[in-house]
Amino acid sequence: VQLQASGGGFVQPGGSLTLSCTASGAGGMFESRTLGWHRQAPGKQRQLVATISSGYRADLADYVEGRFTISRDNAKRTVYLQMNSLQPEDTAVYYCRYGPYPFIWGQGTLVTVSS
Repeated sequence: VQLQASGGGFVQPGGSLTLSCTASGAGGMFESRTLGWHRQAPGKQRQLVATISSGYRADLADYVEGRFTISRDNAKRTVYLQMNSLQPEDTAVYYCRYGPYPFIWGQGTLVTVSS
C-alpha cells in the first residue's frame, strides 16, 4: 500500500484547507482499515490529529475539535481532513496513516498558516 497526500499550502489565519490522501495497492482491505492524520511542527514530535474507523467513527484531538473534520470515501480510497479556522499553531507537515500499528505513512504535505 502506498499513500499519496495532497492539499497543503499557505493560508492566512482563519482560513481553510482540505487535505486528501489516496491509497493505492490496498485492494479490498481499504474499507476495513482505520485511517488517520498526524502532524509534525518544526522541532516538535509528531502528534495525532484525527482518526476515522472502518465504521466511520471519527475521533479528533482536543486541539482541533470543532475546527477540523475527518472523512473518508472508500470508493475513491481516499481520506480527507477539512481544516477550518486555521491558526499559526496549526503550521506543520501533515501525514496520513493507514491501518493498524506500525502504520503505513504518506509522504506528508506542508501546511503553513501565517499572516
